[in-house]
Amino acid sequence: MDDLEIFQRLGLALAIGLLFGLERGWHEREESEGARVAGIRTFALAGLLGGVCGWLVQATSPALLAFAFLALGALLAVSYWVRLEEGDDLGLTTEVALLLVFALGAAAVLGRMAPAAAVAVVAALLLAMKPLLHGWVARIRRFELVALLQLAVLSVVVLPVLPNRGYGPGEVLNPFEIWWAVVIVAGLSFFGYIAMRLVGTRLGILATGAFGGLASSTSTTLALARLVRDRPPLARTAAAGVVLAGSVTFLRILVLVAVFEPTLVAPLAMPMGVMAATGLAGGTVVQLLSTRDDGVMEGVEGLSNPLELKAAFSFGALLAGVMLGMHYLRSWLGERGVFAAAALSGVTDVDALTISVSRLVGGDLAVQSGAIAIFIAASVNTAVKGGIALVAGNRQLGMRVAGIYAAVIAAGGASLWFLN
Repeated sequence: MDDLEIFQRLGLALAIGLLFGLERGWHEREESEGARVAGIRTFALAGLLGGVCGWLVQATSPALLAFAFLALGALLAVSYWVRLEEGDDLGLTTEVALLLVFALGAAAVLGRMAPAAAVAVVAALLLAMKPLLHGWVARIRRFELVALLQLAVLSVVVLPVLPNRGYGPGEVLNPFEIWWAVVIVAGLSFFGYIAMRLVGTRLGILATGAFGGLASSTSTTLALARLVRDRPPLARTAAAGVVLAGSVTFLRILVLVAVFEPTLVAPLAMPMGVMAATGLAGGTVVQLLSTRDDGVMEGVEGLSNPLELKAAFSFGALLAGVMLGMHYLRSWLGERGVFAAAALSGVTDVDALTISVSRLVGGDLAVQSGAIAIFIAASVNTAVKGGIALVAGNRQLGMRVAGIYAAVIAAGGASLWFLN
């Protein structure tokens, strides 16, 4: 490496130290001079030290870098021990950050510069997000954490050892693929569930509808319908929330087909996009007609944790059932059997049908037929949610939702017909 490149790499090592030092210095700005573990100068020097050691290693031995890292670690350990003896209540964040700065400084000289810079930016962001991260952790319930860890074990430990081959009639049941689908759907649902739990209800019914649509649009519809039954003045805003949740479902379908069968994205992009846009437009109109203060709420009950093992296994069983049902119906009725299975599945769940059709398209089902089947399931599911709003809520909610959903289905059908 020439002199110019050496200067560039050492400059990056110094910049990494300055970035960390800026964040740590701001964090400990209230501390008196000399009371801080490390400030912007210390972090800058640590980053530059790592870079210089990385530079010297090329002319000497890797042992030099290891010795310097251990020496810095020992120095920080002594400093930490002295501060503990003085009775200070300390964490280890700053000490670990110093070691990371040294390592990134060395990596900037010895390795690729872009990854070292990216890691530095992400690490500095994590340091700056302490209050937000601690707030999120404080709001997570214990059973949600346990469920997340349980599914992580089943996914990271169990999933790799599951047989990746078909079983049963037509060999349609593949344990690895079924559980992988469970992980994808549960993870997507859990994101919406946690987002709604953390910020959704504080932002009102519309945010609850958006995040709830990722978690479960059907459950969100039922929860908002029950809320309207208790508080009828919320009917207009709740209708917008229900429609928003349903509109997110169409975008969720596109995400699933992109994961399981990307060839379905093209024929479904227009109908699903049109249905989502129509729903959003209808929900916006309803919301604009509502009063300014009828969207305030304390929370929505009725959404269960999608990472509970019971919920995960239930979806896995449903997916297996849909796969078997589609196999038999297709054997008896041909392509019409796939459409019949789509209509039946749409009554309860559109995710299982979407994944099942994606697998068939990956086999011998025509792409356009798969797109029609998914549209049928989405339309039936949308109609069912309109019925839930009418039955579980009240007439004002149900009629608004049903009117918008009728337009949604008609717009989606017209766009699908246009593509054909």
